[in-house]
Amino acid sequence: MSYACFSVEIDSHIAHIRLNRPEKANSMIPEFWREFPQAVDRISNDAEARVIVISSEGKHFTAGMDISVFMSGGLDGDASNAHVSAEAFRYKIKTLQETFNCLERARQPTLAAIQGGAIGAGVDLATACDCRYASEDAFFAVQETAIGMTADVGTFPRLVKVIPEGWARQIAYTAERLPARKAKEIGLVNEVFPTHDALLDGVMAIARQIATHSPLAVAGCKAMANYARDHSTADALDYIAVWNAAMLRPDDIKEAFIARSEKRSPRFDALKRLPE
Repeated sequence: MSYACFSVEIDSHIAHIRLNRPEKANSMIPEFWREFPQAVDRISNDAEARVIVISSEGKHFTAGMDISVFMSGGLDGDASNAHVSAEAFRYKIKTLQETFNCLERARQPTLAAIQGGAIGAGVDLATACDCRYASEDAFFAVQETAIGMTADVGTFPRLVKVIPEGWARQIAYTAERLPARKAKEIGLVNEVFPTHDALLDGVMAIARQIATHSPLAVAGCKAMANYARDHSTADALDYIAVWNAAMLRPDDIKEAFIARSEKRSPRFDALKRLPE
C-alpha cells in the first residue's frame, strides 16, 4: 500500500517506516495524521513483523506539524461562536493525539532512528516509541512555546516519564534545542551514532536482534513495560503474574534452549493475525 508521506517495507520480520518528504523537512501534512496510525495498526494486526523501525530521508527527522494542519479548523477566530468552536477543536486535538497512541498500542517494539531535527510533533512521535537513537547532528525541540501555544499532541504525558522532569520543563519553557549528546546524557536516546548511515545500520542491528526472540515474549515485555510505567509496583507485579499464568509458552522456552545447544537460530511461531 502506498502512503503520501512515508513508505513501509517489511523484510526479515522488520517493518521499516521511512518518512519521505525530505524537501519539506518531513513535515506532517494532513495525510500523515490519517495514514500513519492506519499503517502502524496494520503492521501490528498482521503480525508479519516483529519490530517496527521509524526513520526518515534527508537532513531532518521531521519538522513536526505542517502549517496546513495547524490552520485547518479550530482557530477561525469566530468570537460569537467561541465555545462551540472550542468544543470541536478539542476533538480535533484528540484525533491528532491518536496518531501517536498507535505506537504504544502496537504489539511490536517501535524504534526511532532520529537524524537532524525532531521538532514539535517530532518529539511526540519519538517519545511514543519504545526506544530512540540519534545521529550526532540530531536535536530535539518543543517548538510550540515559541509560536505561542502549549504542546498538546503528547509531549507532556510522555516526555516527563522519559527524562527528568526538570529537563522536560526547561526545554518546553524555553523552546531550546536539546542536542543529541545531551539527550543521551539525560536518557532521551539510548545511543548516539556518528553519521546518518551509521545510525540506521545500528538501529537495524538492534531490530534484527529483537526479531530473533519469541514474538510472544517480546510482546509481553512491551505490555509489561507500558503497564508498569503507569501503575504501582504491586499492580505491575500482579499483572505480570496473570500474564505469564495465561500466556507463558513452554514450547518457546524449549525451542530457545534447543536452538542454543544446536548452535542455530531459534524458530518461533508468529503472533496470531488480528481480525480487521
